[in-house]
Amino acid sequence: MLFTGSMSQLWLSYYGISLLVVIAIYFAVAFLPRLPRLVVTWGMAGAMWTPAMFRLPLVEEGEFYTGWAPAAMVAAVGFLEHNVNALRGSLLCLVAGIAIGAAIGIALWWWRRPPSAPPAKRVKQEEEDPQPTRRREPVIG
Repeated sequence: MLFTGSMSQLWLSYYGISLLVVIAIYFAVAFLPRLPRLVVTWGMAGAMWTPAMFRLPLVEEGEFYTGWAPAAMVAAVGFLEHNVNALRGSLLCLVAGIAIGAAIGIALWWWRRPPSAPPAKRVKQEEEDPQPTRRREPVIG
């Protein structure tokens, strides 16, 4: 099996599959303008890629297994198990990941927006350019 003894391979495959999901989300919301599309896509990427710490009790009394998992999964399990501590920590990580992802989307939009001339430069160009004359149609008679 691919993930038998390697947690890093498991995370690598998770991030690879989630990258395909992010690309699918970007194309699925193609009807939106560029800014909301980038914010939604990168917000979802932040939600999928944010890790959170979890702790599960083992069969032996007083022993626990701790590790990292996607914050959305830790929040879902914490909700189903009514574990307020796991839910609170993972939701904080999840909200932070969404906010960071949305900020990256806004930064990408800002960086790649179409350049526009400053208003002062546009007014100056309009003053320098002569007004085009209107064409007069020939009149018979």
